[in-house]
Amino acid sequence: MRINERRSLWRRLRPYFTVFDLPLMLIICALLSVGLVTLYSAGIGIPGKVEDQLRNICLAFIVMWFVANVSPQMMMRIAVPAYVIAVTLLIGVALFGTIKLGARRWLHVGIDIQPSEFMKIAMPLMLAWFFQQRAGHLRWHDYAIAAVLLAIPVGLIVKQPDLGTALLVVAAGFCVIFLAGLAWKALIALFVAAAASLPVIWSVMHDYQRERVMTLIDPTSDPLGKGFHIIQSTIAVGSGGMTGKGWTHGTQAHLEFIPERTTDFIFAVFSEEFGLTGNLVLMFLYLLLIGRGLMIAGNAPNFFTRLLAGAVTMIYFTYAFVNMGMVSGILPVVGVPLPFMSYGGTALLTLGLGAGILMSIQRHRKLVQT
Repeated sequence: MRINERRSLWRRLRPYFTVFDLPLMLIICALLSVGLVTLYSAGIGIPGKVEDQLRNICLAFIVMWFVANVSPQMMMRIAVPAYVIAVTLLIGVALFGTIKLGARRWLHVGIDIQPSEFMKIAMPLMLAWFFQQRAGHLRWHDYAIAAVLLAIPVGLIVKQPDLGTALLVVAAGFCVIFLAGLAWKALIALFVAAAASLPVIWSVMHDYQRERVMTLIDPTSDPLGKGFHIIQSTIAVGSGGMTGKGWTHGTQAHLEFIPERTTDFIFAVFSEEFGLTGNLVLMFLYLLLIGRGLMIAGNAPNFFTRLLAGAVTMIYFTYAFVNMGMVSGILPVVGVPLPFMSYGGTALLTLGLGAGILMSIQRHRKLVQT
């Protein structure tokens, strides 16, 4: 009887432990493994980094497992409350936020939280829900309303200021709007309007933001100040050559020429130690991650899940593209981590939450009514 009871219990619990999408899980584990190896080298002389990251990974997997067990129908029900709560927290940051390193990005509620991170997921959830309610009879004013829903949190995040997170929220939100059927004519008009507004944007930018743009154009104008990050990271990327200097043998990192080498600039450490060959392997892993996300989006059963899966995949793409471009000196330094590689808890939890959403959509694709 006891054996039969155990078998019966396992049959009831088994669906909750087989929620992980195997291809997506393997890709994420590969990226996490590469990240831990690189973090060990980058964090030599900084005790506790690998141990803390292992703890962050465990928390991210718990979040991933929990979200993968949440049905898309439940996600639709929590979309509006999640958006409202996230916007309310952002308003709370603007009014009562904690200032660190000259930026007001945190809210103290017993512990310090960064509400802008929640918006990376709350924003595509809200827009996907919004377009799902209007599926089949979308009009131009629906896209205008969606743009306003996107502009409100982005404006609050830019005010903090946090351009990196604002860029990720814009990418996720715009992806939903585009996939909902935005016409190419409207898209071209938006790009023209954005280009025409560049002088206005430049005039309202903070001094340090303008300096970042000017430093990108000519980092040697301030080699020991604003240009230091870009110069040292590009030296590290170039010095890796074809095969790299070898694990733990990167001179730029271990002589502490690379700032933030365990977080935003971990790609510079990886490039120096594993070279172009390692970079090609890493980019191939990210292409697999994005490809799997797009495959899940393509197989999603309804409008809401297609939009949501596409937006989560765009978040991964934007993370990787902006970070690699930033470290390579082709984009301004905006503080975007490399997904599943950079050290950090909040960003990793957000990435794990996104992976859980993809796994939930894949798991429930035959159960959701179209």
